[in-house]
Order: sequence, then C-alpha cells, then structure tokens
Amino acid sequence: MATPEPPKSITSKLDAWGNSSFAPTGLATLISALHLRPAQAPILFVPILLFSSYANLQGFKIDSAGVTTAASGTYALLALRRKPVGGFRGKFSVKGVVRGAAIGIGAVNALAAGWVYATGNREKEKQYRQDNPRWA
Repeated sequence: MATPEPPKSITSKLDAWGNSSFAPTGLATLISALHLRPAQAPILFVPILLFSSYANLQGFKIDSAGVTTAASGTYALLALRRKPVGGFRGKFSVKGVVRGAAIGIGAVNALAAGWVYATGNREKEKQYRQDNPRWA
C-alpha cells in the first residue's frame, strides 16, 4: 500500500502556478475568445502574455513572472470595470462565465507570479540556464 503524499503548502502551490508557462497561455486563450471578434483593445494583452510564456520556457522564470504579474493584474482590473452586456442575465451566459474565468485566472496569475517575482533567486536561475542551455 502506497503512503499518501503530504499536503502541499500554499507557498509551494503559488510557486508552482507562478513558474508555470501554462498560466499566461491559458489567460491569453480566454482573452482571445472574448475580444477577438470584433477586435477590441484588450486583445493587446495576448502577445504580452504569450511572450511571457515563451520567456518562461527559455529559462527566464523570474522575469517572465514579472511580465505575467503586470499583464494579468492589469487585465483583471480593467475587466472588472466593464459592465456585463445584458444586465443580470448577461453575468450567467456563456460569455459571462468565460469573462469570470478570465478575471479569476488573471487575479490568480497576478498573485502567484508576483510571489515568484518577489521571492526569486536570480543567481540560482542564471546557474540553471547555464547548466541547461536551450539552443545548444
């Protein structure tokens, strides 16, 4: 019989989410779904988040977390200011649910990536990039 894993701490979960390249890509996907047709200004967050994901995959996890924090937090704040179309019923439509998920993921991205950016060790990250070159 296998022993159960001990529960992970909040800081380890924040660290894992903030170091993930999937988090900004997921938010960019939701933003694209909401603002691509017709094209609206928030679509400009998509290339920033995709660049952040790319930088993360190249080993620049701390800098990527900083970009993710700024873009995700700004998007979440701007999206919270908009009024849902259709009043009360618009909040519970498919678009309303996707909008709520985008705001939620943006807030969690900002929190987790901010934690990684604030507690990151640049010397350790530099050593990791030297030991594991991406384009060698």
